[in-house]
Amino acid sequence: MAMQDDRLQWPFFGEEHRRLAAEADGWGREALAGTPHPAERAAVDARCRELVAALGKAGFLRHCLRAADGGASSELDARSIALLRETLAYHDGLADFAFAMQGLGSAPISLAGSAEMRALWLPRVAAGQSIAAFALSEPGAGSDVAAMATTARRDGPQYVLDGEKTWISNGGIADFYVVFARTVPGSRRPDGSVSAEGISAFVVKPGDSGFTIAERIDAMAPHPLARLAFEDCRIPAARLVGTEGEGFKIAMRTLDVFRTSVAAAACGFARRALDEAGAHARARSLFGRQLADFQLTQAALAEMATALDAAELITYRAAWLRDTGRPFTAAAAMAKLTATENAQDIIDRAVQMFGGRGLVRGAIVERLYREIRALRIYEGASEVQKLVIGREILR
Repeated sequence: MAMQDDRLQWPFFGEEHRRLAAEADGWGREALAGTPHPAERAAVDARCRELVAALGKAGFLRHCLRAADGGASSELDARSIALLRETLAYHDGLADFAFAMQGLGSAPISLAGSAEMRALWLPRVAAGQSIAAFALSEPGAGSDVAAMATTARRDGPQYVLDGEKTWISNGGIADFYVVFARTVPGSRRPDGSVSAEGISAFVVKPGDSGFTIAERIDAMAPHPLARLAFEDCRIPAARLVGTEGEGFKIAMRTLDVFRTSVAAAACGFARRALDEAGAHARARSLFGRQLADFQLTQAALAEMATALDAAELITYRAAWLRDTGRPFTAAAAMAKLTATENAQDIIDRAVQMFGGRGLVRGAIVERLYREIRALRIYEGASEVQKLVIGREILR
């Protein structure tokens, strides 16, 4: 299972979390087992749409919303989101992606959108009828969000956006994009960095004048990804999310909820790799013995299991800290750093254990090897997480 029963007894979880994990695992085994993983862009796009619809129908997307908007709990629950991501990642990385991007793209509206905006989009997100996207990164502003160059200026009843975003998940298939842009130029600090105030958030739709999908990006683990361009893009002023200048805070609040879920997804990938490696070791014959009989194999599996247990403990501790209102910035950074780096090592060792079979395109461990790599980069690369942890320690 994606989460074994003994782990679900950890004090970080309540009974509602245990029920959710069991439900998601059962659904994943039935709905996702044996599903081929598409490689062509059109097939990937179509599969993502199918998965969003299926996740909505199953009710899992409700966990991306607050109860006031038809969600599953009064506030966004990081443990529920993390459990769902770990379980979905165990069964199908594209299903995890589809779930995560619905949450990431809709959370700014749930957290700060007007009543009209929430009523328009959030029920459709929960039902899997509308696909969401979160457009923050730029060519010159990835981890350094405050360095963004995209601008938005008020022109009567409209805002006019100019600039571009890149590495935007669901780019090209989303029904709406939450786009972050500067309504006030950032001031320079003494150290040369740019301040984060003056960033605002907006909802942009595919048909808006001046908005184009400038480029579709094909990554090593196929999923919808694009560069967006805004040239005199005019949108109604009512599409401002929250208030002017609140965008950076909205973005950080959103990422705070989902950062631990990235760690959880890494744990899901790692657990699947460990299970596959264990099954292979028991079935594979080598020099007249089972691969599992060799002490080197047993030692490798022991180290993989220990690294995974450590990653899961630190991940769900961070989610629990966030949900219970305790300081969790350093804990979340530690979780993402530890879980993604440990998962990369676990999956690499699983591929090594499979030998040549692990290199065959489409093999489960080969797919996991491609899927895990991005998690060490997006939503704050491992190096950035180290900076966050160091700053928190020195504070």
